[in-house]
Amino acid sequence: MGNETKPIKIVSDNRQARFLYEILETYEAGIALVGTEVKSVRAGKVNLGDGYVLIRHGEAILLNVHISPYEASGAYFNHDPRRSRKLLLHRKEINKLIGQIEQKGLTVVPLKMYLKGSLVKVSLGLARGKKLHDKRETIKRRQDEREMSRAMKQY
Repeated sequence: MGNETKPIKIVSDNRQARFLYEILETYEAGIALVGTEVKSVRAGKVNLGDGYVLIRHGEAILLNVHISPYEASGAYFNHDPRRSRKLLLHRKEINKLIGQIEQKGLTVVPLKMYLKGSLVKVSLGLARGKKLHDKRETIKRRQDEREMSRAMKQY
């Protein structure tokens, strides 16, 4: 295998998460999928919008992520679009997440789903919910940056 970098193709990006949450740390996790799910992921039919991660019995579970049924296979072989899926993380990472979630009341949300070589990976963010004033601040900062770039273009 060596150190060669595998090409990364982003399949789905949860932009809403960065607006609703303050991301403190990120993790890369594999995800246990069935065949038709992998085909739908490759086709980009994934919605991370309402997704979140729970840790049950020492396992990280991805919930509420919608992977559309694969059209080419009949209805018989298809998967449930919103089923819970196991995330593949190292034991140390899971234990660290358990500690952070229990002590600081943080949550874990999916940020991106991407293909790394032939593998499907999920980027997870350890997040703290933003309050309304934080969201307003983010919007204001974005508008200020936009105005500055406009002024620089005209100048």
